[in-house]
Amino acid sequence: MQSNNRNQGDVIAAYRERIWHDLMKVAKPDSRFHWDFSSFIADFEGSTECAARVRDLEAYKRGGPIFITPDNSTEALRAQVMADGRTIIMTTYGIGRGFLQLDSSKVPTAERRYAATLDGMDHYSESLSMEELSKGPLISLLVTGGSAVSSNGVRFGKGHGYFDLEWAMLSEIGRVNETTEIVDVVHDCQIVDEILVGEDHDVPVDWIVSPTKTIRVEASGRKLGRIRWEMLEESPLGLIPPIKELRALKITT
Repeated sequence: MQSNNRNQGDVIAAYRERIWHDLMKVAKPDSRFHWDFSSFIADFEGSTECAARVRDLEAYKRGGPIFITPDNSTEALRAQVMADGRTIIMTTYGIGRGFLQLDSSKVPTAERRYAATLDGMDHYSESLSMEELSKGPLISLLVTGGSAVSSNGVRFGKGHGYFDLEWAMLSEIGRVNETTEIVDVVHDCQIVDEILVGEDHDVPVDWIVSPTKTIRVEASGRKLGRIRWEMLEESPLGLIPPIKELRALKITT
């Protein structure tokens, strides 16, 4: 993404340095990555309050499955969704093993906190092929963690592009539409009070939820996603099984 008035690299670098410094005060470490915020989306103090705020959104109350990214910061929300008896759809780490679907009714009450972890999701969920995923109902709400987000809903920071690709994949198979809403769950220190301009493939969000704020992003301008096959040709993401399957499905349909 880029700023209208300053070099985008300088803008992102400055914000990243400031945010990751502040995040050290409230974040929870991950034993796989310790404090390397370039490698994971950290959980933080107040993520339970974020889950409660997401639960209050009208898009949450519509019912149906909820897509939640496999970020540490969304773990409390996954536990809350299970308590509400809802279906969770999640990708595996790095989308490497595709999509999982969890039927909350199959998770014992005492196991919800474990089931909300990535290991627990693997244990209690079923794997879905792209063809199986395409047959489900509309997903009205997607929730993602984030490294940082601008006031106009542009996410930036870690730069792996997983969520942008997940949105494109779900768009391609018809599981989301123009009424689907996207929430970014972040700590207050990760919100940047500046208008930034994303790249064409960046997916802006409709809501920014922090422990103390629920911010509606007006007119995000988001469109349905599409797989940009040319960008995947030289990317490791072009080799993950769900992308290979989706490519095959497109060829045969």
